[in-house]
Amino acid sequence: MEKFRAVLDLHLKHHSALGYGLVTLLTAGGERIFSTVVFQCPCSAAWNLPYGLVFLLVPALALFLLGYVLSARTWRLITGCGCRARASCGSGLRGFLVCAQLSAAAALAPLTWVAVALLGGAFYECAASGSAVLAQRLCLDRDHNCAAELPLVPCHEAKASDVQDLLKDLKAQSQVLGWILIAAVIIVLLIFTCVSRCLSPVSFLQLKFWKIYLEQEQQILKSKATEHATELAKENVKCFFEGSHPKECNTPSVKEWQQISSLYTFNQKDPYYSMLHKYVNRKEKTHSIRSTEGDTVIPVLGFVDSSSINSTPGL
Repeated sequence: MEKFRAVLDLHLKHHSALGYGLVTLLTAGGERIFSTVVFQCPCSAAWNLPYGLVFLLVPALALFLLGYVLSARTWRLITGCGCRARASCGSGLRGFLVCAQLSAAAALAPLTWVAVALLGGAFYECAASGSAVLAQRLCLDRDHNCAAELPLVPCHEAKASDVQDLLKDLKAQSQVLGWILIAAVIIVLLIFTCVSRCLSPVSFLQLKFWKIYLEQEQQILKSKATEHATELAKENVKCFFEGSHPKECNTPSVKEWQQISSLYTFNQKDPYYSMLHKYVNRKEKTHSIRSTEGDTVIPVLGFVDSSSINSTPGL
């Protein structure tokens, strides 16, 4: 039991990192299955290039869009957006920063797919062998039929041995591009993390406290929402069968739900830990909390919007 609790505590503390690791492993495993089981290069001058690019890029695009779909911040941004004021949907620099953060998070799986595919080499070999531009460069000082036989190289069907040897060159190019992509992603991620932490409006320990607060707030919100919904449902069902009038049950209005569902913005004057925290401490009951002077989007605080009732660990 103690070992199970230790594993659970580890998951609660590092669920974000573990989630990204799991996504990376599943993406890499999926690419291996595709390249060995599904992918069959047609070895045709007309089809090699589009076929190879489709397997290299289309799954990456699908994973990128899936990253948007699975992000809680995406749905916070667009749910009910058409019915609200324009400011609540984000505009200008704030909207750009939010979209940039969403895109960066969603890019993890597609970049993993492309990097693993390039290291494997199968997709690139097929696509590059069908490129007329690369054929001119690769076939310099080789057999005069090199350009015509190059599309057959991925299938090991090239008759000239020096042309078939180009498969090693294509694989080497693919792997070099894969390592360059991995290095570039790591460098960009490191720079972004360092810069966002340097620009953090709060200290390291307060950031830790902030994350603990959000976990507790979401757990309590989930528990209270379940209790309130159960009570309301019981009262409505009871009144339906008994033909009586329901007792008054104070449920937040549509406007109140919209305000606490808005994307979080930080204000140095009033540094609240969530939109719910900001809502209950607002100075005027009729005052909107979605956008006030001094509100800014801070990249390091993006985790505030990522937490949601459905995705809270342990619930």
